[in-house]
Amino acid sequence: MAIFRAHEVRQLSNVELDEQLEKLRIDLMQARGKVSAGGAPENPGHIRVVRRTIARIITEQNARRVKQA
Repeated sequence: MAIFRAHEVRQLSNVELDEQLEKLRIDLMQARGKVSAGGAPENPGHIRVVRRTIARIITEQNARRVKQA
């Protein structure tokens, strides 16, 4: 899954943000499920990076909503 930096998130359209957010949430669920089932994650820092990317996308969506209002 692609990890986006803040400047990359700002360049995405609203539709692309929604799509990426859904993909990242699925990826996060799968990674957490793997850990909770007792398996070792392939990349231990992956969950943290995905959570931060999700937060970046949600922050940008909220900023765009405020600008429209």
